[in-house]
Amino acid sequence: MTREFKNRVRERFGRAADGYIRDAGFATGDDLNTMVELLQPSSDDNMLDVACGGGHTALRFAPLVRSVVASDLSMVMLKKAQEYVSEEGGVDNVIFREADAEDLPFPAGAFTLLTCRIAPHHFPDVPRALSEFHRVLRRGGRMALVDTLMPSDPEVAEWHQEMERLRDNTHIRAFTEEEWTEMVSAAGFIIHETVVVEKTHDFPAWASRGGMSRNDISELNKLFVEAPNKVQDYFQIETFAGEVETYTDQKLLIYASRPPKK
Repeated sequence: MTREFKNRVRERFGRAADGYIRDAGFATGDDLNTMVELLQPSSDDNMLDVACGGGHTALRFAPLVRSVVASDLSMVMLKKAQEYVSEEGGVDNVIFREADAEDLPFPAGAFTLLTCRIAPHHFPDVPRALSEFHRVLRRGGRMALVDTLMPSDPEVAEWHQEMERLRDNTHIRAFTEEEWTEMVSAAGFIIHETVVVEKTHDFPAWASRGGMSRNDISELNKLFVEAPNKVQDYFQIETFAGEVETYTDQKLLIYASRPPKK
């Protein structure tokens, strides 16, 4: 099942690569700014960006560190990210590498910084990925992980899962803050700070980026419009003439480190 699923992920993100690279929500955002503020990158750092997508995180950090390895499961996405970083110009220290987040092809302790932004909800085995993050980080190395936050209210959480799966069949699940802190701590990290960041999505662009058909987008729009009041309030759903314009979800940023040598 895992191999079949990961092939589906490669196919899905290969098709959607252009949309992710052009998306302003990935290129910018409070979460990306906060990652830089917390990690305090320096010219001594060797960084790994896991599941790099369009290359936006790698590009943001590249001028601030010695080197960046941008890794992703999809070779098509990597090629598009490489083109994007090259076109933006100004950096020559980013290397692109095909890699599975749950089986990273890098030696232990190879990096001093690690980032993974808005990707783990696609991972079949998040604890295994976190174990790999811990392994490839040098002792004392820092990590910033960002992903969609699962609502704590069970009814809102159930709606959120249905919505995400309707839009994207490679979505597995999001996690609550408590679940995330338990998994990150169990992987051997020291958690220094958690930050919740709101992210507003342009619904038409967000739905189209998922590669949905017109009929599927219509069904997704209906799900939003007919959502219970508590869901409408939580996601700040904005509509006009029966069409969803925007919605806002929450991202959890975890700043952690691998313990230093005693």
